[in-house]
Formats: sequence, C-alpha cells, structure tokens
Amino acid sequence: MSRNYTIARINISGENFEILVKPDPAFAFRSGKSISISDVLIIDEIFTDASKGLRASEKKLKEAFGTTDPLEIAKIILKRGTLQLTAQQRRQLVEEKRRQIIDFISRNAVDPRTKLPHPPTRIEQALEQVGFSVDPFKSVEEQANEAIKAIRTILPISIEKISVAVKIPPECVGRVYGALKSFGTIKSENWLTDGSLSAVLEMPAGFYGPFLEKMGELIRGNIEAKILK
Repeated sequence: MSRNYTIARINISGENFEILVKPDPAFAFRSGKSISISDVLIIDEIFTDASKGLRASEKKLKEAFGTTDPLEIAKIILKRGTLQLTAQQRRQLVEEKRRQIIDFISRNAVDPRTKLPHPPTRIEQALEQVGFSVDPFKSVEEQANEAIKAIRTILPISIEKISVAVKIPPECVGRVYGALKSFGTIKSENWLTDGSLSAVLEMPAGFYGPFLEKMGELIRGNIEAKILK
C-alpha cells in the first residue's frame, strides 16, 4: 500500500470491484464526514484489479450497481465495501470500537451476585486478559455479544435475555441468516412453504433496537419481529 493512495473494494455476486483513493479523505468519508467523493478518488475509474490496471466493463458495472457512474459507484464501494487502512487509522478505529464495546457491556450487563453493573475498567481488564480482538468494522452489538461470552470464563456476568419472533422473506434469507446468529441464539426455526423463514431468537435485551435497525437495513423494508412474553 502506497503512502499516496490506498484501495477500497467490494465483491458483488463473485465479481470484484476496486477504486484508488486518498487514505485520509477516504477514511473521513467512511467515518461519515461530509466530504466530496471527488476529493477522495485518485482517478474516476472502477477496476476489477487496481494493482494490474484492469478496468471493470460497463456491462459488469450496470449489473452490479445499476449504474455506470463512477462517482456513484465509488460511494457505494466506500460505504459498503472494505477500505485498506494505514496502521494509524486502524489503531484509531480499533480503540474507538473497543471503548464503545466496553460502554455497551457496562450499560447492559451486571454481576449476577450483586445485580450491579461491572465498572468499565473491570470489563476492559477482562477483555485484555482473554485477549479479545476487536474488529474495527463489525458492529458494537455483534462484538459485545462475542465479548460477553469470552469474559464470562473469568468474570461473573449476566445480561437480561429476551426471545424475539422474526419472519424473513424468502429473497432475504441468504443475506440475513448469518446476521441473525450474530445477535443471539436461534432457539427454533421453521421454513415456510413460500421459502420464508420463521424463527425465534434469544438475545440480550439491549440488542433489540440495533437488531431491528440491522434487519431493516438488510431486508430493505419493514421487518416482522416482536418480543415474546
């Protein structure tokens, strides 16, 4: 990776698409800052392999993105794809995400012996002790769930659980199923005659809001979900 540029990429239906971007503006754009995509791109081209200079055909671009406009496609790649980071950028993202995970656990979990929250410093020490690795691009909720499972071996910790009934349309099951498991444990599932999935998911109570947001994003519509009594 050059100091002058880096690569953002996305894979859609087995096809690879890449863009050449300036590291700091691309990082700012990815972080939600208001910045023009033109100030991010090194060149207004979409590649299948940027290192070899292989450009994507208009046919492939149209099939994958519904447009051949390189600026619009670049926005999609930066928002939804992966961005190669400098070492400093990765450290910054990891530290920010680590703090968010610790805060989430501290607000949602308790010591079952005292019914009181664990202080953030205690959670941080437990994460360090078990060697928990933070992914800068995975959601706080997903990683908090993983972190709680990891530190439970050395720290008494419990979290209120709820059961959620959810129905996934057949055309969305493939991209949603993995996300379901990342938010909790699938207690039951029933495949309906139309190909849709009806499932009951057990999850920490604090995950319900983020779960609805994630499902709505993946399904691109109203999700059928309710908390079971």
